[in-house]
Amino acid sequence: MHGKIIGSMPDTSVLLRPACGRFTRRSVLTLLTGSTAALAFAGRSFAQETAPEGQTPAAADPVVTPPAAPVVEAAPEPLPFDFDWLSSQMQAKAGRAYVAPPKSADVIPDLDYDAYRLIQFNPEAARWRDEKALFQVHAFHPGWLYRETVNINEVVDGFQTPMTFSTDDFLYYNGLKDRVPEHTDLPGVAGFRLNTPLNRADMFDELVAFVGASYFRALGRGNSYGLSARGLAINTGLSGEEEFPRFSDFWLVRPAQGQTSVQIYAALDSPSCTGAFGFTITPGEETVIDVTSRLYFRRDVEQLGVAALTSMFLFDEKNRGDFDDYRPQVHDSSALMVQRSDGDVLWRPLNNPQRLGSSYLNEPNMKAFGLIQRDRDFADYQDAGAHYQDRPSVLIEPKGDWGTGAVRLVEIPSDLEGNDNIVSFWVPSNKPKAGEMRAYDYRLRWGALGTDRDGDRAWIVNTLAGQGGTSGVSDVDPKLRKFVIDFDGGLMAGLSSAAAEDLEPVVTLSGGKIQHIALSKVDGTTMWRLVIDVDGQNERLVELVAHVAGFGRKLTETWIYQWMRSS
Repeated sequence: MHGKIIGSMPDTSVLLRPACGRFTRRSVLTLLTGSTAALAFAGRSFAQETAPEGQTPAAADPVVTPPAAPVVEAAPEPLPFDFDWLSSQMQAKAGRAYVAPPKSADVIPDLDYDAYRLIQFNPEAARWRDEKALFQVHAFHPGWLYRETVNINEVVDGFQTPMTFSTDDFLYYNGLKDRVPEHTDLPGVAGFRLNTPLNRADMFDELVAFVGASYFRALGRGNSYGLSARGLAINTGLSGEEEFPRFSDFWLVRPAQGQTSVQIYAALDSPSCTGAFGFTITPGEETVIDVTSRLYFRRDVEQLGVAALTSMFLFDEKNRGDFDDYRPQVHDSSALMVQRSDGDVLWRPLNNPQRLGSSYLNEPNMKAFGLIQRDRDFADYQDAGAHYQDRPSVLIEPKGDWGTGAVRLVEIPSDLEGNDNIVSFWVPSNKPKAGEMRAYDYRLRWGALGTDRDGDRAWIVNTLAGQGGTSGVSDVDPKLRKFVIDFDGGLMAGLSSAAAEDLEPVVTLSGGKIQHIALSKVDGTTMWRLVIDVDGQNERLVELVAHVAGFGRKLTETWIYQWMRSS
């Protein structure tokens, strides 16, 4: 059968751009972190989740020091709190010069990575445990890389009081207790997490964690931690220095008994802006976080990144590169997905590029966007420790009118799965100016989502790539590349192979030349396979867009790919 071939990219709503320049490993890490606390978060050193492994019971048992008799002091009068109060505070702060957060004094001198792993929050000290709420608060200990502490406040009946922590709230293993001053109030904490009965009614599992800059991450039922969200990204992937706003203060609203959602508020601060954030978190099969944000700008911003996500993509079947690894895939997310309001889905598989990669998707009819982990079987990854099949997908659903803008995807070269090298965010067309206020509200959905198995359109199962031309011959043209896209589900799944004559693959590209297109049904399955051979000619980067149409309608998701050539 024959497809429609368009020799150059038309003026569509999909606009993709390459980024310039090369990044060293140091600059890549700088791009992702911006602060030491964020580095530890992005680098998977998410300590204090469990006790250290491989130790004898005698060595592992912590020493718990009974608290000293408290010193009775007059409690300060609680202050009223609501989101309007927080917004007014941050608006006023934006009118003052930025003051960098101080490094807190070391509670434990010379605390390093190995010692930091020996600290665990005592679950018996969890806040709200005695109130028998469905949520409990655990704090992360300050020190090591986490020296820019945050303040946590509790809100009850509309009034706020500080939520303080001391060394009595933590367990210190393997002799570390000898280095810890007893009954010492902490100057703040590195961050916190909320636990809830997410997977079992009789166990409080981790639900969401806030630690480092404006990073946070959450879990749906049956998930394990993977990608992270960020309150705000500023100048990410540009030639200059990236700015990392940080949440400096939090307000946790104590939930009533039986309440199934919890509210968190946060103050954001950076050299360029301040912000007031509200989070309503509802756990479940898909954990939902409704975000309200008000941003106040101290100075002009070159690029604002709203609803930013940070993830990891090392390799999959289409681009293993030089990775000599028994696992077929290693990634927290497999693709950037954009859902249009008309039901169309744009699917952009992720890459671990040879040089910094960047794509812009201008989509005026956007319903949602996010980073998706679509393969959900252990056999897809073969990693019995990391369990990449359980990593959550995240979809962002904008609320209200965000104005014009584009979803940007930044892909950073990486050789380690410990590096987060994928960033996505929404960029408004109008750059923020000093003195301006912006409001962005949206919903984050975390879980095993991203595939509409009941819809009319087939979804993309695989993207494969390799040497173009005829297989099994020695005389090959290095400028040729073969792309294989497998579709399954939807109305196409029930068609016989004879229906290929009634189907039309529609393929566009930004440069180079299409040599061959073929569409056929994969025998013994409900899948259809689209094969595209492309001659890259002299282009360093080629953008491809493809879908399958037939019987008067679009039958598949829209596949988008960026082929970054080395020669």
